[in-house]
This record gives sequence, structure tokens and C-alpha cells, in this order.
Amino acid sequence: MTLHFRLLALVCCVLSLPALADGPDEAKGLWMTPEGDAVIQFAPCAEPAGALCGIIVWDKDAGTAADTCGVRIAQLARYEKDAWRDGWVYDPRDDRKYKGAVRARGSELRIRAFVGVEVLGQTEQLKRVDRLPDAPQCKR
Repeated sequence: MTLHFRLLALVCCVLSLPALADGPDEAKGLWMTPEGDAVIQFAPCAEPAGALCGIIVWDKDAGTAADTCGVRIAQLARYEKDAWRDGWVYDPRDDRKYKGAVRARGSELRIRAFVGVEVLGQTEQLKRVDRLPDAPQCKR
């Protein structure tokens, strides 16, 4: 009887895992780059409706020639299979757009940029922040 109970408990745990998975809203919020030099806000796009956009809302270089405040670094059309997909991500360091995918889980957000197929891309891992750093501030 204990073996049956254990098997039943294991099956219940496995079946409940998808309910614990993060959904499309998990990516929304403020995210700090790995270098700590910018914060990106992910939120619904004004256009196109239903898409997710990422915009730089804090930059350590705000007010200088290297300022990237207000730059849209991502626009992804739909959420499917644990990620926002069908769009692009922009890397201001090399001034290029790539195909992209964004995945969020808890306090981590991974931006995958690729040419061709996703498996051949590179991933940047950001950390969730509750607020923008004090200075310098982007002008809104």
C-alpha cells in the first residue's frame, strides 16, 4: 500500500508542475543588465497590441553621448512554450537587431538573441529590480 501511495503522490506532483510554471506576465517589470549599467522595463507594447516591449528606462550614461535612455531593445509578438517569441531584440552595443526570445522565471530574465535558429544564439541574463537606481535618471 505504501508503494501505491508513493506512486500516486509522485504522479500528482508531476501533473501539478505546469501550474507552477511562470506565465507571460512574469517578464513584465524592471530588469537590471548583468553589468549593472542599464535597467530595462518590459511591458505591453502600445503597438502592436498584445506584444511585449522592452525599453531602457535607466542608463548609467544618462545625459552623455553614450546615453541609451528610451531605446526599445525588444519587441516580441506572442508568448508560447515558456517564452515571448516572434519578434526582435536590439543590442545597442553593436547597433544590430536579432531574432529573439525572452524567458522569465522568478528573479531572472533571459534574453536570447540569434540569427537563424535559437539554439545558435547568445543569452544575456538580467536580474529583477524593484526600483530604478537613484542617479543618473533618464528624462521621460
